Amino acid sequence: MNETFTADKNGYYGEFGGAFVPEMLRQNVESLRDVYHQIIESPEFQKEFTGLLRNYAGRPSPLSFAKRLSDKYGAKIYLKREDLNHTGSHKINNTIGQIILARNMGKTRIIAETGAGQHGVATATVCALMGLECVVYMGETDMVRQEPNVKRMEMLGARVVPVTSGNKTLKDATNEALRDWICNPVNTFYIIGSVVGPHPYPDLVARFQSVISEELLSQLREAEGTEDPGYILACVGGGSNAAGIFYHYINRRNVRLVGVEAAGEGVNTGLTAATIAVGERGIIHGSKTLVMQNEDGQITEPYSISAGLDYPGVGPIHAWLARTGRADYLNVTDKEALAAAYELTKLEGIIPALESAHALAALGKLKVNKTDIIVVNVSGRGDKDMQAYFEAKT
Repeated sequence: MNETFTADKNGYYGEFGGAFVPEMLRQNVESLRDVYHQIIESPEFQKEFTGLLRNYAGRPSPLSFAKRLSDKYGAKIYLKREDLNHTGSHKINNTIGQIILARNMGKTRIIAETGAGQHGVATATVCALMGLECVVYMGETDMVRQEPNVKRMEMLGARVVPVTSGNKTLKDATNEALRDWICNPVNTFYIIGSVVGPHPYPDLVARFQSVISEELLSQLREAEGTEDPGYILACVGGGSNAAGIFYHYINRRNVRLVGVEAAGEGVNTGLTAATIAVGERGIIHGSKTLVMQNEDGQITEPYSISAGLDYPGVGPIHAWLARTGRADYLNVTDKEALAAAYELTKLEGIIPALESAHALAALGKLKVNKTDIIVVNVSGRGDKDMQAYFEAKT
């Protein structure tokens, strides 16, 4: 079996990936595919990208030792603090990279999709920084449960377009963003928020997010005298934060990579977003991957308390990591994620995003000993989820 974990020239990770797009969208995708390597690998791009990550986003993000959490679970637990980035999550890493790429391609209008709102906020932020028009598509359901982020996007100058089709969540917002891109191919750049979509987006986003694992190598070496933890845990919806923290460890077989999906009410209830657990091979938003679908191949609606994990597909890199067994994928229910969020808050004084809480909830599902080093990617902070936390508590 071919176990190359980087995308080939056609955007495939093993059997997953590619670019399955309508003819009207092909030129947009091919024009990006043809130039992105040359642009992002240039010294000028890298200087600006790394400079903004450091001086604007606030990188490197800290690696915090969680003493009280470690005492409870009987292992050495570290938290990679993406929640401390500017805008409150890992999403800023990717939007900084893509906005520089868009500007280099001469694009003047930016569109994006968002679920939890963090990618929308990060996109609106970099558009304000660069002085570019910004339109963000967001499902009406998500706009209600993530209202603070809607207000932040609007304050930053973005136009937030409500999406009323389907379940009114992330899948539907992505559909509308793709329709916009078809209608505005000349001046518009689509900043996709995760390792999903047609090639080259999964590869592009993974590269920009790989700064997470690149930092982790040196931070662990300083803290523990080794670059390699026993486990790396990260939540997976589309999967960009997981792809970023896995990136430099994929070929280090002694490191166990653990992605954590949103089980919702339970993987067998029909109210779930655990694509790897229940999905089958199919095509969604231009990529061949694992998809939640019925017997006729129609995409089924996902469910999760977490808007950022409420997606019926998964990035093709994760489909391949799961298929080859290189990474393990667990799933966590709404109830377990909420309990983990309150646990981290009380033990370490950190309120995580609901998405990150899913990764934290997987700590109790591991068999560990006191010498094991575990890194959990805290992909975002919980400010946006306060309403959900308080409603669940009452």
